[in-house]
Amino acid sequence: MTQLAAKSVNCWIYRSSKKREMYLYLADEDAFDQLPAELMKRFGKPSLVMELMLHPGRPLAREDVARVMDSLEREGYHLQLPPKLDVELYRGD
Repeated sequence: MTQLAAKSVNCWIYRSSKKREMYLYLADEDAFDQLPAELMKRFGKPSLVMELMLHPGRPLAREDVARVMDSLEREGYHLQLPPKLDVELYRGD
């Protein structure tokens, strides 16, 4: 088990203005200047959703908390992509 599993990580979560259900977790509040320019171009204007204290026992709705914590520690951010939707067409059966 890594040292990461034994600690908590504070993060700020932002919603994308360009893509529904896309979120950006940051290790430092408003640290957008540290992100790749292409990421910010596709993400659009970030809107703060919440601040969270992450720890190994905290469940997240659609992400693995250990993976998010690792990304925050290594990269300073974690991008949560929208879920894949499987659309079934109604064929009138």
